[in-house]
Amino acid sequence: MGLLRSTFTVSSMTMLSRVMGLIRDMVFTRLFGAGIATDAFLVAFKIPNFLRRLFGEGAFSQAFVPVLNEVKTKEGKEAVANLSSNVVGTMAWALFLLTVIVVIAAPLVVMVIAPKYYSDPARFYLTSAMLMVTFPYILFISLTALAGGILNTYGTYWVPAFTPVFLNLSLIGSAYWLSPHMQIPVVAMAWGVFVAGVIQLAFQIPFLARLGVLRWPKWGWKNPGVQKVWRLMLPGIFGSSVMQINLMFDVIIASFLVAGSITWLYVADRMVELPLGVFGVALATVILPNLSQKHAEGDPHNFSRMIDWALRWVLIIGLPAAVGLAVLAIPILSTLFLYGDFSAFDVKMASYSLYAYSFGLLGFILVKVLAPGYFARQDTRTPVRIGIMAMVVNMVFNVIFVFGMIKLGIVGAHAGLALATTVSSFFNATLLYRGLRKDGVYKLQPGWLKLLFQTGLAVFIMGLVLFYFTGDTAEWQGASAGQRALHLAGLIGLGGAVYFITLWLSGWRFASLRRPATH
Repeated sequence: MGLLRSTFTVSSMTMLSRVMGLIRDMVFTRLFGAGIATDAFLVAFKIPNFLRRLFGEGAFSQAFVPVLNEVKTKEGKEAVANLSSNVVGTMAWALFLLTVIVVIAAPLVVMVIAPKYYSDPARFYLTSAMLMVTFPYILFISLTALAGGILNTYGTYWVPAFTPVFLNLSLIGSAYWLSPHMQIPVVAMAWGVFVAGVIQLAFQIPFLARLGVLRWPKWGWKNPGVQKVWRLMLPGIFGSSVMQINLMFDVIIASFLVAGSITWLYVADRMVELPLGVFGVALATVILPNLSQKHAEGDPHNFSRMIDWALRWVLIIGLPAAVGLAVLAIPILSTLFLYGDFSAFDVKMASYSLYAYSFGLLGFILVKVLAPGYFARQDTRTPVRIGIMAMVVNMVFNVIFVFGMIKLGIVGAHAGLALATTVSSFFNATLLYRGLRKDGVYKLQPGWLKLLFQTGLAVFIMGLVLFYFTGDTAEWQGASAGQRALHLAGLIGLGGAVYFITLWLSGWRFASLRRPATH
């Protein structure tokens, strides 16, 4: 399967998942609004979700897939099955132990992650109780990510990309059918997370069996492959997941801000996650095993060209997506969330976060695409150094922006957290890019100046057109749900048409990036 076709497959499945995720968030905000109970659930869900990004989609996948590809290339399917069996068994036991510890110590974990909650006993105990239910999700979803890594290595991209749909279905079902029967309705969402973890793992098992690599898990700590994955994974936790660590630090500071701040940040983050997941994560998912393959084959020439191909797509898709999110922030949030207990004030506060996050979208995607250039070569030391520096930058700017805004009396101090994350993402991406260039791993191919001009012109014209036809906030908030949806759909269609027509008129052609150049 070609790279572009594989990316499209993953993007399509991810798009389905993200759309279901938007429906889930619309249901969630409509039923529960933005307040103490909602913030409590989001903290309880963020903790295992944060670790999922580390052990699942982040450092683990980026350590496991290159090792798996190397074994597949040099030793064959039976060796892959043996390695997988040892990794699964070892990871399952380690995560089971971690789960038991966190469930027992849930109040202490909440005290660390959201320290301000301790002064509000009701919110503190509610968050702790939900964390006990949600945390086992990390065990199931990490094993699901491991299974997905194996499937991706053998070219079965759609199954891992489709799997997150079950989380959204489980949470929607819990919100509508389970919450009315709970003493505290929002607790139903915690049980929805738990059930989703079980279903997602069960869904992938038959596909592994069909590949012929499914074996009974066994403890294999001393297995050379397990040891190699662990050595690569440990520093990679910081290198590949700095954005998630930054977001957790945001939660700590946000717990000191007004009630609703965590929800406003969450809603804005979800809007950015749509293009990031549909395109950035999909592209990174596809190029990692392919880069690993080129490295295993000793082909640095095409390794560099594959990175260049990915970066061009980042510019073409990421830049207009970022500008579109910024210009259409109020229309998007009003259309999706201005219902039930989620008020016009909540839309306004969430829009501040979305403005800040949208500026960082390009940086977020660049980190996703550049990091595989290191992990495919089994180099985790460089990203960890860069990741630590980026975290320090994020923490410094968190303090500067948030407390500076509070001191100046600026409304929406929570947006300072989003802006700090944006700054650190570009800092991270810049250092990753410079490292690949300095090491001679990546060399710029001809045509970048022309592409920058074409894309910049198209985005500028698109932004002007969208700004002109968007209208003011009062019009959006006074319109019916149907009117908002039709208007937003029309704006998105218009923006996309203007952008790609301008690109075409400036001389850009889709065929130029259908696949990486090989000569």
